[in-house]
Amino acid sequence: MGLVALWREGLLAQKVLLGETQGYRFHPQLNRFQRSKNPVVTIGAYLWAVWDEADARGYHFDASKIAAARRPVSLTVTRGQLEFERQHLSRKLRIRDPERLRQLRTAKLKPHPLLRVVPGGIEEWEVV
Repeated sequence: MGLVALWREGLLAQKVLLGETQGYRFHPQLNRFQRSKNPVVTIGAYLWAVWDEADARGYHFDASKIAAARRPVSLTVTRGQLEFERQHLSRKLRIRDPERLRQLRTAKLKPHPLLRVVPGGIEEWEVV
């Protein structure tokens, strides 16, 4: 359920970055991509990694919806932001998938392949 939502939200973010929609333009998570050198390529790299995970799980997401070709890109993310997002995911899983939450509690999570972790707290754009 979460991976499908992530895919759909990523495609919506891509539309915003391409200037193809009026909604969602001010969502704080877009700052990650907007501050990159090439936001469309960066969201494309993000979506390619989501597509790869979906493929590994046996989902059939439509890769033709990704606007940019695969390119090596990276963004920084603070360790505090990752922990904040882990807690947010835990709250969602408590309701949606308690078994996955049990796995999450003992798992060593890896950040999205696009992200390079740096020291720091929660990002200033995050709504807390």
